[in-house]
Amino acid sequence: MNSITKSLRSFKHAIKGIIFVIKNENNFRVHLFATLLVIITGFFIKFSLKEWLVMTILIGLVLVTEIINTAIEKLVDFVSPEYHQKAGVVKDISAGAVLVAALVALIGGLIIILPKINFTL
Repeated sequence: MNSITKSLRSFKHAIKGIIFVIKNENNFRVHLFATLLVIITGFFIKFSLKEWLVMTILIGLVLVTEIINTAIEKLVDFVSPEYHQKAGVVKDISAGAVLVAALVALIGGLIIILPKINFTL
């Protein structure tokens, strides 16, 4: 098997994993909805190129962290189908990583968006 065929097969598996997360993980869909809102907001308030870059990195951070969290949760469930305290700690830590990423993205987004909004009534 040549390297192009291997790469295409790897790409196919990666897409399959992303589709799985979209179909099966509600939190990932929530993050995708938030992503859509940020994109709409960015066009509406005219993000600069640098602001788009920062927002893209922050969005990517959250989505990648959520995908890794899902992978860790599935692996823990496979290895430890019955509840085990240490397995629960691993899942909690993984979920905590997503929370940290989401909070960082929220703070970064607010730093970019809030100064552009006119709050006068």
